[in-house]
Amino acid sequence: MTQPSRRWLKILWRCIWIPAVLLVGLTLLGNGIVTGSTSQDIYHSVNSVPENQVAIVLGTSPRSKGEQNPFFANRIEAAADLYQAGKVKKLILSGHETAGYSEPRFMQAALLRRGVPASALVLDPEGHRTLFSVARAREVYGQDRLTIVTDDFHLARSLFVARAKGIDAVGFSSQPVSWRVSFWVRFREVGARLKMFSDLAFAPSET
Repeated sequence: MTQPSRRWLKILWRCIWIPAVLLVGLTLLGNGIVTGSTSQDIYHSVNSVPENQVAIVLGTSPRSKGEQNPFFANRIEAAADLYQAGKVKKLILSGHETAGYSEPRFMQAALLRRGVPASALVLDPEGHRTLFSVARAREVYGQDRLTIVTDDFHLARSLFVARAKGIDAVGFSSQPVSWRVSFWVRFREVGARLKMFSDLAFAPSET
């Protein structure tokens, strides 16, 4: 291999590994900031979580690959437990809705079956993303204090967004789904936390 060829290979290699190292570093730093600043406000026991007037339940599909979605089932169980223990008075059910598909209505039906009264349920059909769901809790529903109900790995980002939006929030974790089932979504959450910073900096409010 000629000397110029080696030089170009070195330049190409640097163009690959330097951005890769920077990306890994930013990802680790961003995730560390998100998890480190929210961990003290995440609760796993209904007995220990503080009382609030309102909780927001973040939506997901009730079924996955033709079977019951464990993330959905566990969030519903957590929300019902929270209400029935008297820890909240109202539940905002926030999720994605299109023609013939409504995560808030799926959640509503599931919670009604668990004995939560319809009068305690508020449907938010515009919660297409975590950012929008949390922002709308304040901007549309006027809440500056909340309990957020979602999966264990999702709570840190949700709480970070809430604080950025001026909401005093705590998180109540649903029962964790096994790593065998949840590995991919946990992996994606690492990148989602990094993307969240640009969303908070540049995304418009969702009202």
